Amino acid sequence: MSNHGKKYLQARKGVETVQYSFSEGIKKVKELSFAKFDESVDVDINVGIDPTKGDQALRGAVTLPHGIGRTVKIAVFAKGEYADQATKAGADYVGAEDLIEKIEGGWLDFNFAVATPDLMGLVGKVAKILGPRGLVPSKKNGTVTFDVAKVVSDLKKGRLFFKNDKSAIVHFTIGKVSFDNQNLLENLKTFFKALVAAKPASAKGKFIKKITLSSTMGVGIRLNPDELS
Repeated sequence: MSNHGKKYLQARKGVETVQYSFSEGIKKVKELSFAKFDESVDVDINVGIDPTKGDQALRGAVTLPHGIGRTVKIAVFAKGEYADQATKAGADYVGAEDLIEKIEGGWLDFNFAVATPDLMGLVGKVAKILGPRGLVPSKKNGTVTFDVAKVVSDLKKGRLFFKNDKSAIVHFTIGKVSFDNQNLLENLKTFFKALVAAKPASAKGKFIKKITLSSTMGVGIRLNPDELS
């Protein structure tokens, strides 16, 4: 028995087996959107890697030209001149022990965390709280650095991170249903450029296997991966 409502099932008719071009797929997702709120537009990509092998882990970062339509809040763990730089760059919260105490008390009102390398030992005290939410600063993501001003500036401009899950799928948001079609298309193409550039050297065979585009509550629209070539 289906768990989906009538609107979803009606929208799904006729699109299950069709592969659309990127531009046609965006139009179709917007046409089939039926929620009363401004849904996100998400893309899921099955990639040709073995997620059980560490050398095939896929991760990267990208700054979308049109953002994704959300306000970003950034917490920076820094002291002295680095704290001053973070504040000037637009960080929402800057501190050290005081931020740790707030987090231990249940406060998590931020989307990204940045830390200077000398304070990662301190951040480790709340790693178990931040980890499940993907908020632990990471050298691989560039969020553990003394150049806090640049990282904060990039994040405020819309820099986003991506990685594969245990099923070799990458989940990413490219904007909102209310976005102009061309802006969504440019965001999508910019993301794929970064994704392909992040392909692990040890991954063999076809890299982009399947692409599905959807709105938050909407049906999945399959895109033609051959368009990338």
